[in-house]
Amino acid sequence: MNEYEDIADNIKRIRETVENARHHAQRSDDVRIMAVTKTVAPDRINFAVSQGFSLLGENRVQEYLGKKDAYDKSAQVHFIGHLQSNKIKYIIDSVSMIQSIDSVHLAREVSKAAVSSGRTMDILCEINIGNEPSKSGFSADEIFDAADEIREMQGIRLKGLMAIPPAGDSVRYFEKMRYIYDDLKSRMDGVDTLSMGMSQDYAQAVICGSNLVRIGSALFGARIYR
Repeated sequence: MNEYEDIADNIKRIRETVENARHHAQRSDDVRIMAVTKTVAPDRINFAVSQGFSLLGENRVQEYLGKKDAYDKSAQVHFIGHLQSNKIKYIIDSVSMIQSIDSVHLAREVSKAAVSSGRTMDILCEINIGNEPSKSGFSADEIFDAADEIREMQGIRLKGLMAIPPAGDSVRYFEKMRYIYDDLKSRMDGVDTLSMGMSQDYAQAVICGSNLVRIGSALFGARIYR
């Protein structure tokens, strides 16, 4: 057995599932598939990249810094995990998007770092769609005022929204996210990304309108924590 045969099989299954969900929803637009790389070895990640899964999602700054030089240079990296302000400087020059902007303060700090680096960073605002105390993110009620403030900041470009709904009943939360996203898109130029759906619920997310799904264990297998 090829050592990457499991990943190849999973890639085929994921693509078929996404296409079936798009067909079910009668969608003609593209859905991007992100390979979430937490705890995954670079050689397995690079195999996925070689098969067309070239968008990578990083959860932890320290792990990313230890692996990024081993990644296939064609890969594009988004940061998707909780980001502390003092860690922004370590990723500002090497990721193409930060999906986990969970406060106006964090957006402001990313703005400062991006301006200092002479670049514009694409960002998504993270919505705590289930109002869970254990999760960070904007509430559905505050996102529009926050977006108005964020879009005036230099060095960053608000491209859309990201969410991790509560376990169970994902569809209800996905539908609410789609409503918020469509509203934001109607108010702001350049908004084009709704990032929601993970290994356990990405088909439902696509049916509900997600155009970027974040897949880890369904692609690489169960995580081996270290």
